[in-house]
Amino acid sequence: MKTIASCVQEIIVSSPFLEEGLSRQIINFSALAEDLNKPISEMLRKPVKNGAIMMALRRYQQPLHLEKSERLNRVFKNLGDITVRSNLSDFTFQNSNTLIHSHSKVLSKIGVNHQIFYAFTRGVFESNIIISTSEQESISKAFKNEVQIGLQDKLSAISIYLPKGNSKIAGLYYQIFKRLAWENITLYEVVSTTNEFTIVVEDYLVDKAFSVIKRLKT
Repeated sequence: MKTIASCVQEIIVSSPFLEEGLSRQIINFSALAEDLNKPISEMLRKPVKNGAIMMALRRYQQPLHLEKSERLNRVFKNLGDITVRSNLSDFTFQNSNTLIHSHSKVLSKIGVNHQIFYAFTRGVFESNIIISTSEQESISKAFKNEVQIGLQDKLSAISIYLPKGNSKIAGLYYQIFKRLAWENITLYEVVSTTNEFTIVVEDYLVDKAFSVIKRLKT
């Protein structure tokens, strides 16, 4: 059976900005209760009082106490090097039976050049290649017989080396994404391996995004 408290929790969990505002204690409980009155009344199918909603808001606690998790804080304090790479391009191709062959052509050319940034991700229907813009011509030649869906230039990548065991920490990526979203930073692409996490943003956002990532350590 739904209660006012469960309705409040459902709304807050689905609204990261609202959850962040409550955790920072920068939201007026009275004004928020008034704003939530209509949706909660509809969820319960009966009128509710603002005072009851305010009480539920004050008692609300974040799931798993993510902000205060000692393991989570330890991971952030032990974040490794942060690397920034600029002058990147993102190609999107429709998946095909020959796509991997085209991909191998690029790998054979850039394999000996460790200065080139390269990331490849394959989805169900399409694949992305993020590569140094200087290699655009190589991509165009290697994938000339493939169906290109999109191309985005003027991108930068920020890579973070994560401590071992990070995959066992609940809320790690949630906290990273939440803080980036709070600063209104749009992620163009996300690439990750077991112990490395890379976000790709447009060039004009890279300084702001780097600052957010760096503050995670503190």
